[in-house]
Amino acid sequence: MTDIKVPAVGESISEVTLVKWLKKDGEYVHRDELICELESEKATFELNAEQAGILHIKAEEGATLAIGDLACTIDETAEAPAGTPAPAAAPVAEKPAAAPAAAAALPADVKATPVAQAMMADKQVKATDVKGTGTQGRIMKQDVLEALANPGRRGGAAAFSREEKRDKMSNLRKTVSRRLVEAKNSTAMLTTFNEVDMTRIMSIRKQYKDTFKEVHGVNLGFMSFFTKACCTALMEWPAVNAYIDGESLVYHDYCDVSIAVSAPKGLVVPVIRNAESLSMADLERKVVELAKKARENKLSPDEMAGGTFTITNGGVFGSLMSTPIINIPQSAILGMHKIQDRPMAIDGKVEIRPMMYLALSYDHRIIDGRESVGFLVRVKELLENPEYMLFGHDPMKTLLEVK
Repeated sequence: MTDIKVPAVGESISEVTLVKWLKKDGEYVHRDELICELESEKATFELNAEQAGILHIKAEEGATLAIGDLACTIDETAEAPAGTPAPAAAPVAEKPAAAPAAAAALPADVKATPVAQAMMADKQVKATDVKGTGTQGRIMKQDVLEALANPGRRGGAAAFSREEKRDKMSNLRKTVSRRLVEAKNSTAMLTTFNEVDMTRIMSIRKQYKDTFKEVHGVNLGFMSFFTKACCTALMEWPAVNAYIDGESLVYHDYCDVSIAVSAPKGLVVPVIRNAESLSMADLERKVVELAKKARENKLSPDEMAGGTFTITNGGVFGSLMSTPIINIPQSAILGMHKIQDRPMAIDGKVEIRPMMYLALSYDHRIIDGRESVGFLVRVKELLENPEYMLFGHDPMKTLLEVK
């Protein structure tokens, strides 16, 4: 009998939550097959079967386990039942021929029975319009029939429903809550605002997006421009890239930029290490990599540890303006927002320009008003004149050696 225990997942993590079993008690599992999903205060990870055999579950779903606790055992002496399929190189969904369109349309975090998927595909029913009543929200045949019988009611909800649902707060959500309150209570947080004309960046993206994708194999997005601009400004305003440690101020000669990402189980902030040294293509690749891992709950604790400055983009959700909360122990966070066409006075004339509000929340204990405003104005200048990111200033003035 092989014991499968909760592994150590980080120096500061002492317990995890067993989110769900991917295999049933008494089921035969293959070596290295995924058997359950665990969640720490920082990330979600999975346990693999260390041996092939019969699974005996020892911990229930939702249980809080300490590092080293027994999760399950595997009887490796048991033979595989007749007809047990060999482990596949990649998971292949067992769906009827009528269901592939539905399977492709379902979001990754939505589960449905093959019959329900086929019905949704045939009747053009969106997953968001169906309320799953199966295990862990799985959409059943009856759920689809209920949605069809009640068109226009989100999730097939009954009229005048007064139902309530109580879910246990996850370790990740508890950690986010604690850190946000701590940031509000332990820092002298202020927010300064500015706006940036996105005309140049949008023009550059339109002109070079195909070539950039062909050469580098990744799309040219906004995040690389903002990260590059912030790194340049952070080097010029080092207090914005510093933090308080007791009675000392710790400054950094590098920029580890945290990128706030909305993951299925809460907000996470993976870190781009030495962002100041990466090219635009490298930054885009890293953003795509970290965002993908966040959506799939595959981020490791190391990928979210540290960080000297944070960028968050509420604009992807339609936010026009907000005051982001500092990601402690960092001293500042930049908030990006929705790009919106607005009338602007340009050389005495009114022109419609794509504008974005920027918000910099900062800890006034270490960053003064001059530094916070200076930093944000510098970021604005770099974004409105992207060529400055190469030289730091106007290329022509650099060429002529004038200020």
